[in-house]
Amino acid sequence: MKPVRRKVIISCAVTGRVHTPSMSDSLPFTPDQITQQAIEAARAGASILHLHARNPSDGSPTNDPAVFDLFLPGIAAQTDAILEIPVPRDGMDWPRAVNPEFCSIEMGSTNYSFSRAARGISDWRFAWEKPYLEASEDGVLRMSFRDIKGALSRFGEGSDPRYAFACHDLGHLHNLAQFLDEGLIKGPLFLQCHLGIAGGLNADPENLFLIRSTADRLFGRENYEFSVQATGRHQIPLATMGAIMGGHVRVGLGDSLVLGKGLLAASSAAQVLKIRRILEELSFEIASPDEARDILHINSAGLGEARREVGLNG
Repeated sequence: MKPVRRKVIISCAVTGRVHTPSMSDSLPFTPDQITQQAIEAARAGASILHLHARNPSDGSPTNDPAVFDLFLPGIAAQTDAILEIPVPRDGMDWPRAVNPEFCSIEMGSTNYSFSRAARGISDWRFAWEKPYLEASEDGVLRMSFRDIKGALSRFGEGSDPRYAFACHDLGHLHNLAQFLDEGLIKGPLFLQCHLGIAGGLNADPENLFLIRSTADRLFGRENYEFSVQATGRHQIPLATMGAIMGGHVRVGLGDSLVLGKGLLAASSAAQVLKIRRILEELSFEIASPDEARDILHINSAGLGEARREVGLNG
C-alpha cells in the first residue's frame, strides 16, 4: 500500500511577549500592525496564528481581553487560519470577539529569563523596555497543577476547544501524562515543544530526540502530533529538523526577530515563506487551515464557524 503523504502545519507567533519595539521596527504592537502581519503570515502559508496582545500606545505585553478584541475580528474576517490564544488565567475573561477554537496552555512552571535580549541596545524607544527585560532574571512562567486544572475548567458546557500543550522541559511531558491519566485532558495530543529559553531545554538538537523518545514512551507515537519552536537563530534549523523527525513547525517574530545571520526579518510572513520554501524543497507538503483542523481534530463546524461569523459580521 502506498503510504499516506504527510502534511506539515506551519504555525506563526506574530508578536509574542519577549521582544520589545526597540529590538526591531518590524515587531508589530498596534492592533492594525498585528492584524496586517497575521493576515500576511496566513497568506504566506501559516495555518495557525499564535496571537498575543500588546498595549497599542507603547508595545508592552498585556493580557487585557479588550485589546485582543481590537484585532481578532479583523484577522478572522480575512483569513481561514486557526486562531490560537493563550488560555486566560484565573480572574481573567476571554476576549468577547471570539469563541475559543484552539488554545495554548503551559504544562508546567519554567524559569523564564530573556534579559540577554537587552544586550547591545542603548537607545530605548519606550521607558518600560529595559526594566522589563532585566526583571525577567527573576521571572517564572508560573503554571502549577492547580493553575492547569483551573485553566482547563474555564470553558463550560458547549465549549470544547482543542489545546496546544506547551512544553519547555521533559517534566512538562510527564505532567501532561498525569493529567491524561486522570481524564482531565483528552487525546489525541498536540505538543508545542519550546527550545532555547533560558530556564527550559536549550536549543541543542539532541534535545529534540529526548522530547520525541519521551513522548513516544509516555503517549505512543500514534497518539500525538508535535510542533517545534526555537528561539532566535535556532528557529529555522530546529524547525526543519522537527519536520524531518515527523513534526510540525512554528516561526514568527514572537520567537525570533531574524531571518538569517545578521539579517532582521521584515515580517513574520518572511519567516513563514522561508520555512515553507525549505520544507517544500525537502518534498513536504504544507497543510491548509482546514487540513490542519483535520490533523488536530478541531471542530471547524462548531466553534471555528462561530468565530469566523463574528469576524465577518462584528
